[in-house]
Amino acid sequence: MRIWKLGFAVLLCAAFLLGIGSGEQARTERISGSAGDVLDDDPVGRLKVFVYELPSKYNKKILQKDPRCLNHMFAAEIYMHRFLLSSPVRTLNPEEADWFYTPVYTTCDLTPNGLPLPFKSPRMMRSAIQLISSNWPYWNRTEGADHFFVVPHDFGACFHYQEEKAIERGILPLLQRATLVQTFGQQNHVCLKEGSITVPPYAPPQKMQTHLIPEKTPRSIFVYFRGLFYDVGNDPEGGYYARGARAAVWENFKDNPLFDISTEHPTTYYEDMQRAVFCLCPLGWAPWSPRLVEAVIFGCIPVIIADDIVLPFADAIPWEEIGVFVAEEDVPNLDTILTSIPPELILRKQRLLANPSMKQAMLFPQPAEAGDAFHQVLNGLARKLPHGPGVYLKPGEKILNWTAGPVGDLKPW
Repeated sequence: MRIWKLGFAVLLCAAFLLGIGSGEQARTERISGSAGDVLDDDPVGRLKVFVYELPSKYNKKILQKDPRCLNHMFAAEIYMHRFLLSSPVRTLNPEEADWFYTPVYTTCDLTPNGLPLPFKSPRMMRSAIQLISSNWPYWNRTEGADHFFVVPHDFGACFHYQEEKAIERGILPLLQRATLVQTFGQQNHVCLKEGSITVPPYAPPQKMQTHLIPEKTPRSIFVYFRGLFYDVGNDPEGGYYARGARAAVWENFKDNPLFDISTEHPTTYYEDMQRAVFCLCPLGWAPWSPRLVEAVIFGCIPVIIADDIVLPFADAIPWEEIGVFVAEEDVPNLDTILTSIPPELILRKQRLLANPSMKQAMLFPQPAEAGDAFHQVLNGLARKLPHGPGVYLKPGEKILNWTAGPVGDLKPW
């Protein structure tokens, strides 16, 4: 059986090379229907954003203290701030603004190992909201309903990296009316607020650009994955991390010749993804990871293993057409599932992935480019306009509870 499957994979890869290299096949395929229209939208002229000027302790000083924040997967909050400062949608007149943006770098408190710990984030965010509500009138008239915040932690504005703790905390009460721009998305989850804009995690565009290999390089790896299978440090019993899905990948396929999987992270990681047909994108502590972005950029079909995941810009990117979705309980059948996909369907997924607009929408480039992730966020904000009648409160009306949430969050920041 293994020999047959290996032979099948080799034939399949050969078909990919022939198909993509021939003049008979289109190199790319346009995204059809409403998704393609949304992907190509231009938000300029459709909304105006006012950027609050906060003391530098909320953003620039934090970054100066630890520049590593510029490169980790939560860095979208930093680049979104920089983008908006020079964007044509920015207005210096708050009276004409459709949206208000508060630049707080809540993920830039790093451990010596470079891991963002969100424990101070609620106090920091609460402090910033107190500041804008005291110095400007705009928060108080809506209690944040026309404000948006970038909260790229594992579980967004629940501000914890372990799901049990995140659910216990819930979304920061003061953000209950605001629009959240967040990487986390899972249906029917406490930490996903209705109306949130789900964005891709940050992956460094320039770094990936330097690792591009010739387009006609054969995809000789059938299934590729590099990363943890067990997070022993945070999950000593080895069962809770990734809800057991990553452990199931390792236990079932570590000796399968179709699967190139390992915990080692080689210097050829990006090159290897460009040589692979399928790239596994399993959940970790949260449902998402930068692998999703990397797979799309490198034309490797993402195999998404994360039940009920809400994917970035789902109204613009046809994830069902470019990816493969595998239920967490079906991980032991991964080899059968992937070898059963018809070659012509795989070729179509690859042609869609080769569409430059698809790749562009997943990146936060410096400087910004048309159709990139910044613009997709603005498109999402523009589609929420005009604000409904429930946005503006009556004089003296209060909805948010400033004393709700864990006691520790009420301490000064």
